[in-house]
Amino acid sequence: MINKLIDGIKKKNAPIVVGLDPMLDYVPEHLKKEAFAEFGETLEGAAEAIWNYNKAIIDSTYDLIPAVKPQIAMYEQFGIEGLKAFKKTVEYSKEKGLTVIGDIKRGDIGTTSAAYATGHLGRVQVGSKSYTLFDEDFVTVNPYLGTDGIKPFVDVCKEEKKGLFILVKTSNKSSGEFQDRMIDGRPLYEIVGEYVAKWGEEHMGSEYSYIGAVVGATYPEMGKILRKIMPKSYILVPGYGAQGGKASDLAPYFNEDGLGAIVNSSRGIIAAYKQEKYASFGSENFADASRQAVIDMIEDINGAIKR
Repeated sequence: MINKLIDGIKKKNAPIVVGLDPMLDYVPEHLKKEAFAEFGETLEGAAEAIWNYNKAIIDSTYDLIPAVKPQIAMYEQFGIEGLKAFKKTVEYSKEKGLTVIGDIKRGDIGTTSAAYATGHLGRVQVGSKSYTLFDEDFVTVNPYLGTDGIKPFVDVCKEEKKGLFILVKTSNKSSGEFQDRMIDGRPLYEIVGEYVAKWGEEHMGSEYSYIGAVVGATYPEMGKILRKIMPKSYILVPGYGAQGGKASDLAPYFNEDGLGAIVNSSRGIIAAYKQEKYASFGSENFADASRQAVIDMIEDINGAIKR
């Protein structure tokens, strides 16, 4: 899947991923009204509104972007109905030729870790039959429990030719409470980055590893260091736009080949119609606003990295 992701980035000249992280208050009133008219103000109604919201955004942007990144918590908050919307979103994105990065941030050990990997990336055996479940192409994983937590995911990734993005230096303000702690004279995030590079050597694509890293756009100097530590690991970069990360800070995340990183924007794209810049589209044309925000983001990122 890393080869497919890179091919999509090259073909569309778009090193970006759209985060499908829908809160119910992002969904325009007309979509909620339609869903509630059919299902009532129920969890099923909420999930239907979110699914229709996602579908419209995908339809409006899939020709411009290589990937989407649905954050599972935004769906889990609506229970089983929300997870059904998550599954439909993954399936529809793949039908449109998009790579899907499941933002699940799982982290455990042993059979628990293996079960997470099976549920999201692999196949579960039921008697003589096997079934794929959520079936994302990549997932995000928390490495806090060490190799015991990562290896079960890597094993499934090898079987299915899928990949991971491992949290290394996250974009939130308090990330430094743990990630910047000095261990033997070095910050912890550098040590985690070295492990990502090592794990990645076991599962390589044509140019880059299937095992990538998450490094926030809000810490460009750290990103520059980590790019050197993990030269063959793709970097998923959250924190652009709404969280304060700027395109001008992102050049160090990319390698000299113009590849090596993919930048995420979530509410900056999916809720673009709520921004003053795109307000003229109106809520009825929210998906058109999202499309324009994608065009603007691609121009912004490519201009900064001189693609």
